[in-house]
Amino acid sequence: MTKRIQGSCTTILVGKKASIDGSTIISRNDDGHEALDPERLVVVNPADQPQHYQSVISKVKVELPDNPLRYTSIPNSILTNGTWPAAGINSENIAMSATETITTNSRIQGVDPLVDTGIGEEDLVTLVLPYIHSAKEGVTRLGSLLKDYGTYEPNGIAFSDNNEIWWLETIGGHHWAAKRIPDDAYVVAPNRMNIDDFDFAADDTMASDDLEALIADNNLNPDFDQVNLRHIFGSATIKDTVYNNPRAWFGQKYFTPDVDQDPMGQDLPFICHANRKISIEDVKFVLSSHYENTKYDVYGSGSEADKTLFRPIGINRNHDVHILQIRNNVPAEIAGIHWLAFGANTFNTVVPFYANVSDTPASYKDANGTFNLNNMYWLSCTTALLGDTDYDFYVDMRNSFELGAMSAYRQIENQTDADLSNQTDVNAYLEAANQKLADESMQRQTKLLGDMVIAGSEQMKLRYNLND
Repeated sequence: MTKRIQGSCTTILVGKKASIDGSTIISRNDDGHEALDPERLVVVNPADQPQHYQSVISKVKVELPDNPLRYTSIPNSILTNGTWPAAGINSENIAMSATETITTNSRIQGVDPLVDTGIGEEDLVTLVLPYIHSAKEGVTRLGSLLKDYGTYEPNGIAFSDNNEIWWLETIGGHHWAAKRIPDDAYVVAPNRMNIDDFDFAADDTMASDDLEALIADNNLNPDFDQVNLRHIFGSATIKDTVYNNPRAWFGQKYFTPDVDQDPMGQDLPFICHANRKISIEDVKFVLSSHYENTKYDVYGSGSEADKTLFRPIGINRNHDVHILQIRNNVPAEIAGIHWLAFGANTFNTVVPFYANVSDTPASYKDANGTFNLNNMYWLSCTTALLGDTDYDFYVDMRNSFELGAMSAYRQIENQTDADLSNQTDVNAYLEAANQKLADESMQRQTKLLGDMVIAGSEQMKLRYNLND
């Protein structure tokens, strides 16, 4: 099996009663092992969806139905290891993000080993998203595929529609469990097994048919009086205390600041409740964060030991951040919004692209392995790289840029929403709106980079105080 070194991501889920506008939100940083791995925003139309699918990594072959839906996708630009679509929204406003790499342990691996020839992150969006008509149906379809083909890695996958969010975690080679996120709750999920308390008989849970028996028959439960899937199937390692748990801690600290928790704690909760309604801007902040206002901030004033102790959420290996929003207060034609930014997330903004389209703007679609500042991927990466050289010097420029950019995007979105009823060709109308958003984003990101270059040139070490 061709092996790709696993990346690492951070997921945030927000139920419809927990969001500021009544929408469901599933979001994730798509992180890789390498600092750079160009990505694109595309639309996969039904004619472009394969019917005879074969994975590049595991070589698994899957026959697919002949009636796929259109969907947005964020594939890799360089296809050595396959397409890796990452996330998208289909034409029936069902969203999917795949995947959050999670942890496992030797006890479940000894009972149900991983399957080298199974399905994995490379494949899941392609195999599932075009064929589902609700979030729950996404769980059912993926569960069936896991049973039939197995998987070679442990992953967490998010599904949403306008009403529900479901989170599925793979278990061993063929098993899985899923939980519906309460409407008034949020989740911050790092690279560990995240589901904790689990009731097999509840209406808000689903699992592979024999999972409960598998636990009992193989003595997998370490607890006396509860079923906690993280304890049963996950890990509680030293790496978790510095790599995974602090990310959940910081997100929960931001959304629920009155709760005092240990950043290294192994039992930080899965289901949480915020002290306010959560906005897109809140989600983006957490997914870009580096432990601001704590001694662990990479750019802060803490000791070097503290600043390097925990893995930050925003990191140089962020390749995209997607926030998939399914709205409830607008017509179905404009309900799906695929918010997107490329590159390390400290110096970019998410842009609200309408999902109900057949094509995407070139500046977000055409990036490849050649550096080109006309592509948003490379423009974002360049801005983040320069900002990293002197964060304190550039951060105010970033803050002003982000406020102005998000305000402009929301104005375009509000205008587009308001004029929908006057349109006869909705697809063309929304594609034009997306082009306007992309142009606005490129102009503002380019100006930010230029302002940083102009201001930063005065700070270069290569200078001398006396004139020639």
